[in-house]
Amino acid sequence: MAGKFVVSLTCSKDNTDRATVAFVVANAAVASDKQTLVFLSIEGTRLSQKGYADDIHEEGFAPLKELMASFVAAGGEIYVCSPCFKKRALDENNLVEGAKIVGGAKLVEFMSDNAPSISY
Repeated sequence: MAGKFVVSLTCSKDNTDRATVAFVVANAAVASDKQTLVFLSIEGTRLSQKGYADDIHEEGFAPLKELMASFVAAGGEIYVCSPCFKKRALDENNLVEGAKIVGGAKLVEFMSDNAPSISY
């Protein structure tokens, strides 16, 4: 793959527009042959749970559930901030496909090869 790309997402149902656009950009990056990951932190960690994104559908965009599934199917990875996940008492047995609970060191390792990033 030609480089890496990171999309950092801190929102979920508290700002569905940002959550949706983050996965639109992530899909564009992975389609551009970038090794792409979405880093879910703060409220974004809630998107790691099966069923949570099912009712998020911003006008003019594909439903968030479909954007997330397309991203993973294209080879994208979803990293979920471990402390944020634990703070919200989310269920490790209910992760969406492609999601991995990680510490900050794993994100830093991925980004250490000069990976550009964008935050939502």
